Amino acid sequence: MAPPRTSGLLLLLAAVVAAAAVVLVPPAEAAVASIDLGSEWLKVAAVHLAPGRVPIAVAINEMSKRKSPALAALADGNRLAGEEASGITARHPSKVFARARDLLAKPFPYVRSVAEALFLPYDLVPDARGAAAVRADDGQVYTVEEIVAMVLHYAAGLADAHVGAPVRDAVVAVPPYFGQAERRALTQAAQLAGVNVLALINEHAGAALQYGIDKDFSNESRHVIFYDMGAGSTYAALVYYSAYKAKEFGKTVSVNQFQVKDVRWDSKLGGLEMEMRLVNYFADQFNKQLGNGVDIRQSPKAMAKLKKQVKRTKEILSANTAAPISVESLYNDLDFRSTITREKFEELCEDLWEQALTPVKEVLAHSGMKIDDIYAVELIGGATRVPKLQAKLQEFLGRSDLDKHLDADEAIVLGASLHAANLSDGIKLNRKLGMIDGSTYGFVFEINGPDYVKDESTDQLLVPRMKKLGIKMFRSIRHTKDFDVSISYEKASELPPGVTSHKFVEYSVSGLTDASEKYSSRNLSAPIKANLHFSLSRSGIISLDRAEAVIEITEWVEVPKKNLTLESNSTSQTLSSEGGAANDTSDSKENVSSDGDANKSSAPIDESNAQDIVTEKVLKKRTFRVPLKVVEKMAGAGSILSKELYSEAKTRLEALDKKDAERRRTAELKNNLESYIYSMKEKLEENTEILTVSTEQERESFAEKLNEVQDWLYMDGEDAQANEFKERLDQLKAIGDPILFRLSELKARPAACENARLYLAELQKIVKNWDSNKPWLPKKRVDEVVSEAEKVKTWLEEKEAIQKSTSVYSPPAFTSEEVYEKVLDLQDKVSSVNRIPKPKPKIEKKPPKEEESANKEKTDSSESESKEAESTETSSESAAPEESQSEPQKTDDLEPEAHDEL
Repeated sequence: MAPPRTSGLLLLLAAVVAAAAVVLVPPAEAAVASIDLGSEWLKVAAVHLAPGRVPIAVAINEMSKRKSPALAALADGNRLAGEEASGITARHPSKVFARARDLLAKPFPYVRSVAEALFLPYDLVPDARGAAAVRADDGQVYTVEEIVAMVLHYAAGLADAHVGAPVRDAVVAVPPYFGQAERRALTQAAQLAGVNVLALINEHAGAALQYGIDKDFSNESRHVIFYDMGAGSTYAALVYYSAYKAKEFGKTVSVNQFQVKDVRWDSKLGGLEMEMRLVNYFADQFNKQLGNGVDIRQSPKAMAKLKKQVKRTKEILSANTAAPISVESLYNDLDFRSTITREKFEELCEDLWEQALTPVKEVLAHSGMKIDDIYAVELIGGATRVPKLQAKLQEFLGRSDLDKHLDADEAIVLGASLHAANLSDGIKLNRKLGMIDGSTYGFVFEINGPDYVKDESTDQLLVPRMKKLGIKMFRSIRHTKDFDVSISYEKASELPPGVTSHKFVEYSVSGLTDASEKYSSRNLSAPIKANLHFSLSRSGIISLDRAEAVIEITEWVEVPKKNLTLESNSTSQTLSSEGGAANDTSDSKENVSSDGDANKSSAPIDESNAQDIVTEKVLKKRTFRVPLKVVEKMAGAGSILSKELYSEAKTRLEALDKKDAERRRTAELKNNLESYIYSMKEKLEENTEILTVSTEQERESFAEKLNEVQDWLYMDGEDAQANEFKERLDQLKAIGDPILFRLSELKARPAACENARLYLAELQKIVKNWDSNKPWLPKKRVDEVVSEAEKVKTWLEEKEAIQKSTSVYSPPAFTSEEVYEKVLDLQDKVSSVNRIPKPKPKIEKKPPKEEESANKEKTDSSESESKEAESTETSSESAAPEESQSEPQKTDDLEPEAHDEL
């Protein structure tokens, strides 16, 4: 493979194998995140370049787990996500929304069929676009983009908690089969969540980054297949690793790189499909036990409980030959218990094992490679832990061992974090790995317009499949009227899941008709041309960015005849580059590119002879560039939210944000109140020292108040607001804090007094040392320190005397904090005096007679020389004191030497 050099090397990424591999650009709290948003699970990694911390790490959730359920719930007006949402699935299955990522930009009938197949009892409704939306229990309707935004908002919160500061920039990993509508919808959902998407990275590219970042391919290149079976899909990606030589700081270095050659997938096959086989198997068993034609599949709660237990049973079967299942109160308070062997499980999924090999077979077939050409087959994704699947892969590949060098769950999110670090402005990593990923779909464009003659060029290939991401494209057509441009998938038979039309976006291009009519009366040297500028972003999103009309006009221009010999190219056409100056449709602001104009401005004419100059007409060509208006036209379920719908969704989510913040504050204050009650009860019962600082009546009254608030907390306080918890906590602290303060001062105050006395004694030694070793210290300043020390000593003795006559049940006469403040003030004054520097010795000035005698030795000269000598003398005299300070022993020699130089 030829080295990609500048054009092909899309990314320069670096590994963070250890903290030493990281280079900080500014000493900042720079941080970015990566999010692996799966069908069922969510993983978050953060790149945080803070001293003493691992630069890249997977963020843990509130349950200290490294992956979280990709769930959002709307219950009783509250929003829940992750573990909280998972916790209410069995009780409120209709309020918890799963697989939201896979329902993005899908038509309503498709979403409904998926929900029915997976026993998801959502209250689904079609939205204005024909896509699916969900109705919460309060009647409010939320689009799928909003549900995904809730999940991403939770993911961003995990990154924030890990870093300890807001993290807004992130790279999000998506499956390779995501089409244009899904990618655009996911990006918009991230915006709703307040996440700035640096890029969308294909999952296989993230895994490939993690695999290759710490390896050296300078000695040998290799082909690696990444096989990923997750909860909802399966794919196989062929990646080629190599290295090329490059110059860096004057040295030749080897740079690693990889290119994704091909990727094939099955968007419906995954671990969830295996689980559904078990769910239906156990549902049939339980139905037989019930009899009477009862089918628990009609009970959402029963199916939610059964699915939850089946997931655990499947995990057990990965390590054991048999597994039990036990569900309490599955239906009508009846328990369900059963067992299943691994052999039976494999029999239920018999057709899936061969189906799972299809992506690998297709990758090899389309790339023309053999199994022996593959260096490794890396397994990622949770479902690859199924023993039968691994056995089928070993059998097909003819290998006794499969490659499992990567973490099956975290490889993608860690690789995506490297990509995020590379794209961020504040982070630089020092291990480079070139990455070339390609578009998983090919795209064609088509022109439609009045009087536009369609030929073989009207339906053109714009982007071939696996074309590298992050490119710009240019197409040109000749036409005179406004037209439409549509972009479609290259093959109508290979569409993203749920997509029914190969056309996914259309643009209306206007302004060409007006431009044509405006210039039609002028001499057109060529048919009017429309230039179309497309881009394929690094997120895999293709779009028509801008369009312009290019009009070439031939005109006769008068030029001086005497300049004809200098204008050998006067009739040549002026070339107009694509990146020319700004253009406008008005005559006064036309962008004209003309050699004739340039010659006019560069050929000065003598005004006195202007009447004798002979002119002639020369044929010139001018090029005008007129910007055209491009309006995106997108309808149906695949269209993104309009500005109005987006604004409404943002408002709803912000309202939920406020409710979340209030809910967290209420929960925090409730916990603080509960903790305070238990803590103070324990102290009153077990801490004997508290008896010495409080009366029995005071303790009994406080205990009664604690019991009263505790009763309220567990009865009426369940639905209380945050301010009510705070109010009762303040009431308890008003009674308990004085007791705790007297208790703490019982030991702290004597210790502070003892420290003060020790310092006063030490201060006497300091003053004696000043008298002996620092005689230059001003006596007034020393006396001030001594006087202040006496004041502190007197104050301390008086306060201690008062405290002895003060009851231990009363507020103390003075506190340990007051003692420390007195001592600190005294220490500041001591330090201030101690820092007074020793004065430098005085330097004697030269007698005036020496200066007069030196001046008499000067020879009379001209007036200018006299002034110069006088100036130089003044300079020498001003420099003399500085020299005297550095070398006082040479004071007598300096002045004569200076005068000798004059």
